[in-house]
Amino acid sequence: MAKDSKEKGKIRQKLVNKYRMVIINENTFEERLTFRLTRLNVFIFGGIFSILLITGTIFLIAFTPLKEYIPGYSSTKLKKEATQLVYKVDSLQQVLKVNNLYIDNVKELLTGKITEVQFDRDSILQSVQYDKDSVNLEPSEADLEFRLDIESEDRYSIFNEATKDAGIVFFAPVTGTLTDGYDPKTKHFAVDIAVEMNTPVKSVADGTIIFAAWTAQTGHVIIVEHTGGFISTYKHNTSLHKEQGDLVKSGEVIALAGDTGELSTGPHLHFELWNDGYPVNPINYIDFE
Repeated sequence: MAKDSKEKGKIRQKLVNKYRMVIINENTFEERLTFRLTRLNVFIFGGIFSILLITGTIFLIAFTPLKEYIPGYSSTKLKKEATQLVYKVDSLQQVLKVNNLYIDNVKELLTGKITEVQFDRDSILQSVQYDKDSVNLEPSEADLEFRLDIESEDRYSIFNEATKDAGIVFFAPVTGTLTDGYDPKTKHFAVDIAVEMNTPVKSVADGTIIFAAWTAQTGHVIIVEHTGGFISTYKHNTSLHKEQGDLVKSGEVIALAGDTGELSTGPHLHFELWNDGYPVNPINYIDFE
């Protein structure tokens, strides 16, 4: 028993023994700071610091956006958007219910099942307590982008082909075998004419060079603007004989046909004809054979 008391006394004495921690300038040996500590103080301060650190970490995770970076936590913005969508869906369901009830009554009236409308649309709205101001039916950004995509696809629809003829007589750019025709369904707004390498490519009409450069997919490309809103495009050339801004005459050589560009499958001319921003079938204007 006395031995246990003696051991406890030693432990207590070790905890309260004072130690001095001194910070000294290494060059001048000047004493800068002095701390008097005991093991008990170190344990107490360490425990308090650990509790504060854990509490601060929990606070940051629970009440700040930092928790969004931890796997398993969802974004606050995403939760708000999901809640708004739930409200909108609920409102739209009520609108759908109103429309269905109204249409059913109109059908019965038209088919003669009833001789008069027993309740109008306003009464239906009141019965479901529909708040029209709570629904936002404005198109979203994704919806607007989708509409633009559809409009751009419709722009090149077969039904929108330009048929305007400004009285221009087109000259055949090359003479050869037609290997691939004009097909708006596959967005191939051109004809491919197989020719030998370095066959002279001629301008189909008088005009101005508006583009003459190299592209990775279609090689050397040259584009000519003509009167009447027509534009002709020549792709996969071996070389170009004209530069942007040059004036050309009908039948004048502007390039040499070839097999350049990633999309080329052999020596040929990829020829496109456009009118007022719409693709047209070159076969309707030019005889290539």
